[in-house]
Amino acid sequence: MSTAEETAGGETSAWGEVTPDAARRLLIAAVEAFAERGYHATTTRDIAGRAGMSPAALYIHYKTKEELLHRISRIGHEKALEILRTAARREGSPAERLADAVSSFVRWHAGGRTTARVVQYELDSLGPDARDEILALRRQCDAEVRGIIEDGVAAGDFDVLDVKGTTLAVMSLCIDVARWFNVDGPWTPEEVGALDADLVLRMVGAK
Repeated sequence: MSTAEETAGGETSAWGEVTPDAARRLLIAAVEAFAERGYHATTTRDIAGRAGMSPAALYIHYKTKEELLHRISRIGHEKALEILRTAARREGSPAERLADAVSSFVRWHAGGRTTARVVQYELDSLGPDARDEILALRRQCDAEVRGIIEDGVAAGDFDVLDVKGTTLAVMSLCIDVARWFNVDGPWTPEEVGALDADLVLRMVGAK
């Protein structure tokens, strides 16, 4: 099983929503190629070759290379939003919900680092319409975290002077894990998630 297939979404059943099987294989191959070489340096021939298919076969399922990136980005951001929304709307104190959101989001970026690098760092390779759609999903992700922080401030549990800026700092901390995390390194995704959750609670002055 490929790296992208193993780690996307942090589970081996990733990309199950992509059908038929040929379309799924091409998408996984695109994730690996984009992560390794970058979007602009990757050709449709590269992607088809990784999937064990002919270049012509790719166009049966995806009209363009950008359509592949758009689908990867949309699925990835929808998964990220699901993770954050679940944590934000669970029972518990603002501190518990924020810790859950951060640890879960970090685990996704570490466990799904190949996919996450493409999802988070190839945004500017999309055309205007596709980019606007993904930016809207990003704003929803930000809103879930910002809402938890606002709840904590309102309850007197957090000491935050700039909620918007703090939200940006929290999101950046989580997302950057995809850039540096190494599966052969000293930490597991769970350990990094716990560490960053603790750092964020200190950042917001959780009582």
